[in-house]
Amino acid sequence: MNTNITLTLVESLDAELEQSLSHLLISVVEDGASIGFLPPLDLEEAHQYWQNVIQPGTMLWIAKEKDMIVGTVQLHLASKANARHRAEIAKLMVHPEHRRKGIAGLLMVTAEAAAVSEARELIVLDTREGDPSNILYQSLGYIEGGRIPYYARSANGELHATVFYYKKL
Repeated sequence: MNTNITLTLVESLDAELEQSLSHLLISVVEDGASIGFLPPLDLEEAHQYWQNVIQPGTMLWIAKEKDMIVGTVQLHLASKANARHRAEIAKLMVHPEHRRKGIAGLLMVTAEAAAVSEARELIVLDTREGDPSNILYQSLGYIEGGRIPYYARSANGELHATVFYYKKL
């Protein structure tokens, strides 16, 4: 694990942070990540996305190496009465040039710890079938709950299955 990485819980976005996060989002989408966007992702669309992230029930962490944002993850706390025991991991991203340094694992462990501190007992997430993220989630103890075919479209128009995972905390 890289000890030069610092994690910060973000409670508000200023223009500089939004700009950095937008560039991170564009980089991971251009690299083929299946996180709800297709390339080419323009800066305005990326900005619009980040403007709506900080809200009640959403926790956002950034990972920095020196002064550069190299990763991020979100924890969405379910708010419905019958769901307050669970949370969802969303938009785990690591800049393509900073992968394989333990950043994704560090972000996930941090989000899981926050879920526990928020009295959440279950975390769910989904990812595209075949992506390296499947190996990460399984290595962290997530259990496959099922697959849905034809769930996400890639840049070339192909439809891919998504894999749903869960973890009891």
